[in-house]
Amino acid sequence: MRSEFEVAFNEITELRSLPREVVLEALQTALVSAYRRDTTASAAQRVEVTIDPNNGRARIFVEKEVVESVESPNTEVTLEKARYYDPEAQLGDMVMVQVEGTTKKFGRIAAQTAKQVILQKIREAERNSLFDEFVEREGDLVTGTVQNANANAITLSLGRAEAVMPRNQQIPGERYKPYDKVRVYVVEVKRTNRGPQIVVSRSHRNMLRRLLEYEVPEIFNGQVDIKNIAREAGYRSKVAVAALQEGIDPVGACVGMRGIRIQNIVKELHDEKIDVIEWSSNQEEFIAKALSPARVNGVYLEDDPDAGRTAVVIVPDDQLSLAIGREGQNARLAAKLTGWRIDIKSVTEAVYEVLNRPGSPELAEMQRQYPEMTEEVHRILEKKAASRTIMPEEYALMGKFADYVQRRQVAKREAARQARIAEINAVKATLPQGMFQLPITSLDLPDEIIEVLQPLENVGEIMWRFLLDENRLRQMLVNLPSDSLARVQAALDKVVLPEDLPAEELAEVEAVAEQPAVLDVPPAAAVLAGELDDEAVAAAFADDHVEIEPLVKPRVAAAAPRKPVPAPVKPEVAVVEPGFDEDEDEEALAQPGGGKKQKKKSKERNQRRALVYDEDRGQVVAKRRRKGSRNRGDWDDDAE
Repeated sequence: MRSEFEVAFNEITELRSLPREVVLEALQTALVSAYRRDTTASAAQRVEVTIDPNNGRARIFVEKEVVESVESPNTEVTLEKARYYDPEAQLGDMVMVQVEGTTKKFGRIAAQTAKQVILQKIREAERNSLFDEFVEREGDLVTGTVQNANANAITLSLGRAEAVMPRNQQIPGERYKPYDKVRVYVVEVKRTNRGPQIVVSRSHRNMLRRLLEYEVPEIFNGQVDIKNIAREAGYRSKVAVAALQEGIDPVGACVGMRGIRIQNIVKELHDEKIDVIEWSSNQEEFIAKALSPARVNGVYLEDDPDAGRTAVVIVPDDQLSLAIGREGQNARLAAKLTGWRIDIKSVTEAVYEVLNRPGSPELAEMQRQYPEMTEEVHRILEKKAASRTIMPEEYALMGKFADYVQRRQVAKREAARQARIAEINAVKATLPQGMFQLPITSLDLPDEIIEVLQPLENVGEIMWRFLLDENRLRQMLVNLPSDSLARVQAALDKVVLPEDLPAEELAEVEAVAEQPAVLDVPPAAAVLAGELDDEAVAAAFADDHVEIEPLVKPRVAAAAPRKPVPAPVKPEVAVVEPGFDEDEDEEALAQPGGGKKQKKKSKERNQRRALVYDEDRGQVVAKRRRKGSRNRGDWDDDAE
């Protein structure tokens, strides 16, 4: 006959759906807490409990010190008794000794403590079990019963757990009543102190994906693949599918015999319209199909590095409203499905745009190559303006004319785009290539700026836009504080010039950008006369690695008369910035160790200067490059 303990133990495990080991561990923890509470044992004392799962007998073992005479029975034990549990025990050792008596001797407070610990451990184990069960079902469909419905959320019962469906995850127009059976998609499972929080949805696009997998065996078996889904819950959805096995019609497989498969999904989603489209690697063909049920005359793609991807679609006049859809829904879903921004025009509108620009090169080229077609198009438009009937072949002629013009415009923009891409690649080549591998999250910027710049993907993309397309960055940061662009530039400067450089190197770099310098340069008259060769000019920059260009050009002789520059007896010094005192260098050289330090600084300064002949001044000046935090790529005169 089973004992009372075994009956109660099995009842808890079955009712709570918990493993026996979890419940047994909770009982052991409760008895340990009850013993400590009853004997006021310290937390440093080791206490262990073993329970026989058959009869429920519990044995408590406590760590005690082996002594000759026991003064504190709760912490000490005699050598004779200690050797009963450990034959090799010696005086001063710590031995685990069983507590005499049973748990029935525990007082009321200890019993309450044990009860509370058992309930707490069982509830915690139950929460963990529920979380582990539903976290595996995240991204799957479940069926729940409506418990409560209010304006903000719907509470569903999923058996042992409850789920919440917020208002933004509900299908517009659906009404939920208590005890209704609802099929939902598990969006997220969070671990909280009160158990797992399960968020479900009926408007998520992946719910449509799961329904298609359940209704269409070809999708479940991997013979048909769902490429993309664009959904506006409760109204309309578009699904792009592709066959992974030859001989299978992906659209027919999803629709089913007489539409039975797709109709089951439509009923489940509150009569939501679903368009199944065959995916194509040809983007023009795919965009044309995505705009179904409207017919399309032509699709013209423009992948601009600055403006993004745009598709210009020309449709017949009677198909314009169908292509756009109610409140632009059809065009909006097609743009989501294909990933292109779609600009829809009617044939008449496209022709009018061309003819209303008399000076456009496309129109001039059409008038030169196809004069008869151009005149016929003019005649058709005049006929249309007079509200006369237009024949289908006349609409076809206008569509052909619009197609010719649009393709010439696309070719022209493509040539300009290639030039722009070449310019961008040239700028990218001058930047450190490691910046294009550095994620934007590595920049020292607030989270809101990082989130806005995330589409640029890496730091290199931000750097070249600072040089060529700063307006694009301003547009991206327009909704952020006014100093956001300056903060981005400061973060880029930290990447280019890290702050963790040694103090001496950092001070030298700052000194190069802020302090003026003296360069020994050849006399201006000698340069104008062409008496110095490249080696003489290079000698002025002995520490530099620069390319020397001829300073004397034919146009200098033909320039306007200038005041002659007298040739000095000894080499002149280039004009320097105001406020520079040569005596300071002499004093620095005279100090101990100052010559080497000043020489090192001069070397760093000279590496950032170039010798250039200024025609306006009629003399040679030294120009320097600003440091990273200033205008990049600009050379500033050291002389006023």
